[in-house]
Amino acid sequence: MLDVANLEAYYGETIILNNINLCVPKGQIVCLLGRNGVGKTTFLKSIMGLVKTPQGSIKFNGKEITTKPTYFRARQGISYVPQGRDIFPQLTVHENLLLGLEACGGDGSIDETIYELFPVLKTMLKRKGGDLSGGQQQQLAIARALVSKPKLLILDEPTEGIQPSVIQEIGRVIKQLNHEANLTILIVEQYLEFVVDVSDYYYVMEKGLIVTKGFTKEINQEEIQKRMAI
Repeated sequence: MLDVANLEAYYGETIILNNINLCVPKGQIVCLLGRNGVGKTTFLKSIMGLVKTPQGSIKFNGKEITTKPTYFRARQGISYVPQGRDIFPQLTVHENLLLGLEACGGDGSIDETIYELFPVLKTMLKRKGGDLSGGQQQQLAIARALVSKPKLLILDEPTEGIQPSVIQEIGRVIKQLNHEANLTILIVEQYLEFVVDVSDYYYVMEKGLIVTKGFTKEINQEEIQKRMAI
């Protein structure tokens, strides 16, 4: 579904991503692991058209999107939940969810299945986003991304700053979306246990390079942990 080949990205004259090759097959959950500052978030921003990528190719469902604007990518079916969630604190939960419809041109309505996935949100529709806990805000951010019924869901550090019970809940939702709705998901993450629990395939990035990859069921957790700790 998503095919990235020989991708490079720069900030000014500094190269951040160097010859990245990564594939997210339809119906799978793929995780990109790595320490802080190695280029993971820049990679996701490249997919969304938020960072200039002078070299390489990004294809979505077989179509080249490397030079397409961000809104085009969103309307093709890519939803992105950034690190830090970026909800609107002064808007209500319901208003934040309605903004998710902008990805499909503002058309449609909020599917009730959103509240089945995240029951806590239905009890808080009139509360302002800024009044929610970190875990509730993360659930809101994911729900907002799902409102447009994407083909590919991208999550940047979904477990960051979240208590263990909510991490388990988010993991449950991710697996449910994948198994029941066949949603394709790309996750950037540092929490190895979470990656092992939810993903089918993994990549590890160091200093803007993919240094190892494989099927999650075959992962050597000790080796990956050493790479994450360096």
